[in-house]
Amino acid sequence: MKALDKQAQSAISPSAGIERLKEGNQRFLSKKQADRDLNQQVKETTGGQYPFAAVLSCIDSRVPAEIVFDQGIGDIFSARVAGNFVNEDVLGSIEYACKVAGSKLVVVMGHTACGAVKGACDDVELGNITALVSKIKPAVEAVKEPKEADKRTSSNLDFVNAVSKKNVEKTLENMRSQSPLLKEMEDNGEIKIVGAMYDVSDGSVTFYN
Repeated sequence: MKALDKQAQSAISPSAGIERLKEGNQRFLSKKQADRDLNQQVKETTGGQYPFAAVLSCIDSRVPAEIVFDQGIGDIFSARVAGNFVNEDVLGSIEYACKVAGSKLVVVMGHTACGAVKGACDDVELGNITALVSKIKPAVEAVKEPKEADKRTSSNLDFVNAVSKKNVEKTLENMRSQSPLLKEMEDNGEIKIVGAMYDVSDGSVTFYN
């Protein structure tokens, strides 16, 4: 499988980009990954890159976007920060991916059993982690059930996963409100911005509308 060039990237619509990622995840799950010569793709991308998507995900070592979506070198931009939230730097990176480099799709992908989300649920205070988890706390507050304080901690995995999903939704909202550039591209149909959740127990990715 060859690396994407400008013509191939241009031919991929935002909706087709989602299907490419879904198909890649299915190949990953069924152990039928595409046949790629990664060293050859290194050579093919020496003069430029034409990824069709940008994926914002967590730094969690169990969630490498290129692997779980079965993509090769030059296929996707991968932005990673614990808790997959956006700030000025992440937004600038994704704006570059779409407006400058031509990507058609932005995916915000959270995951189950997220350590950063657990830290937010438990009000962890430790070095710079304190500031990091504060970015996720609005998602904790937005999940109203259960109401009992002892069930709103990292020990309740259902609660943690509900917060992880809400955190993806919050990140999508922040992306649109804090990046007029990406919002305009989405409104014009140039890109799609979608949420997803990776299940660390089985490797599957669920996309949200």
